[in-house]
Amino acid sequence: MNFSQRIQRVEPSATLAISSLASQLESEGKDVVDLSVGEPDFPTPDNVVEAGKEAMDAGHTGYTPSKGVPELRAAIAEKLRDDGLDYEADNVVVTPGAKQALYEAVQSTVDDGDEVVLLDPAWVSYEAMVKLAGGDLNRVDLAPHDFQLEPALDDLGEAVSDDTELLVVNSPNNPTGAVYSDAALEGVRDIAVDHDVTVISDEIYERITYGVDPTSLATFDGMRERTITVNGFSKAYSMTGWRLGYLAAPEELVSQASKLHSHSVSSATNFVQRAGIEALGDTEAAVGEMVEAFHERRDRLAALLEEHDVDVRMPDGAFYMMLPVADDDQQWCEDVLEQAHVATVPGSAFGAPGYARMSYANSIERIEEAVRRLADEGFL
Repeated sequence: MNFSQRIQRVEPSATLAISSLASQLESEGKDVVDLSVGEPDFPTPDNVVEAGKEAMDAGHTGYTPSKGVPELRAAIAEKLRDDGLDYEADNVVVTPGAKQALYEAVQSTVDDGDEVVLLDPAWVSYEAMVKLAGGDLNRVDLAPHDFQLEPALDDLGEAVSDDTELLVVNSPNNPTGAVYSDAALEGVRDIAVDHDVTVISDEIYERITYGVDPTSLATFDGMRERTITVNGFSKAYSMTGWRLGYLAAPEELVSQASKLHSHSVSSATNFVQRAGIEALGDTEAAVGEMVEAFHERRDRLAALLEEHDVDVRMPDGAFYMMLPVADDDQQWCEDVLEQAHVATVPGSAFGAPGYARMSYANSIERIEEAVRRLADEGFL
């Protein structure tokens, strides 16, 4: 059987080896503390679940307009306007997960040989999406700058040129939890405008922050017409399995992305979209409680690591922390899993060799147990 060159450009996610080994150990009866997961460990809010059930009972189980039901697109546009973004419902495409929105954005803007700039560490799927579109990657390393973008603006300015087609910005960031400052985003604006570059702003973690308020990139002068804002319901509303996301962009981009959308996934699930309307309208208390719990866990994990003289960058958002480890971080993560039965993700999967990503989407008790095991086995 012959396979396409584009699919052979992409390797399986580097996290799969860890997940597979963790599953094997659990099947053998081992107690694995999982700090690798990229999803909230909270249930979907009850009122959202009920809205989904009611939608099914009401018969909302068929196809919807490809770009999404009008009520949800209008609700998303209203949410974005509250964030300072000048969008209407016609600027929105509802997708089955934010990952699909990102895929459609990349496929709509990148041709064979086009340059795409990533800010490392970067979520693992950006690279795969660019390669599937035939693009060439140019990566800017933020690790020497404590994972912050502002001190790396000169590096970004050197990486972006008139030949750059696309820049991907993710704030709050996965895997570092960094929230980029307004000054950093203004720098991105200046570079993007100077070189006429399209920017994807992945804002999937924008509701999960600690003492900082992230700014949406498209609110800066000159950015609305060149920014594709991507967000979704998985993280903020703990709706990972529901698969609901969206992109918001100028209408000409929406028109192009909608073609791919209609020929691939057709539409997001009908009753899930109805639940999304409820999530946008009445979940402030549930979201606040979840973020407060993440905040407490972040502080506890950092304090535990400090007790073992491990210096980490305190994340301002998301629910991840980057732990400095051995140069061969893949082997370190495998050894930690096999010997201490703690699952983490190698930083090299994100373009950050020498680190492991720890998710604190787990209880404080399990986080404490994980650190104890790491210390007992000599990994801290």
